[in-house]
Amino acid sequence: MQTHVAENRDEVRWIAELFPDSRSYLDVYDRRGLLTRRSILAHGIWLDDADRQRMTQTGSSIAFSPSSNLFLGSGLFDWAQAEAAGVGVAPASDVGGGTSLCQLRTLADGYKVLALQGQRMTAWQGLYAATRGAARALDLEHEIGHFAPGTAADVVVWRWAAGAVQQRRQDMARSLHERLFAWMLLADERNVAATYVLGQLRYQPG
Repeated sequence: MQTHVAENRDEVRWIAELFPDSRSYLDVYDRRGLLTRRSILAHGIWLDDADRQRMTQTGSSIAFSPSSNLFLGSGLFDWAQAEAAGVGVAPASDVGGGTSLCQLRTLADGYKVLALQGQRMTAWQGLYAATRGAARALDLEHEIGHFAPGTAADVVVWRWAAGAVQQRRQDMARSLHERLFAWMLLADERNVAATYVLGQLRYQPG
């Protein structure tokens, strides 16, 4: 089950008017049995501590949509606060309000949102969130998101660099994390080398 929750303050006020007996926007879903480990709630910017605690108890996850949040001026999602409460977070492009379908562009925007709050997203955190973390949020970790035997061989192969600027940044990297960080922030669809679905090559540029 995927829907929105607490995306912007006007929306939160409107839900409070529609459901005056509910403690919060999230509580509207909770009272109707819609919070489970297969519930993915987009945005979650204006949740409070009680909401986050309830999400942790039910195993619900937040779909962090930084591109949309920035474009619409909804607010800045506090990933550290969600993580501290034990709430699962995965990046989402949000095709309605976002400006790119590319998960790397989403992660780059996510880094900026966190940086504005004095937080830092590592390349490891971003890569995990977009792969195994997202699979866990979808309750599909047994099928996708990693390379364990028995999982689906749906794989995108990426080039480290495409173009002079990206290559220069890669040449300056002093560690694997720096290389991955540069790729996460600068790469885009041009860096895709191949795409495999169930182990079969389905796309290869040129």
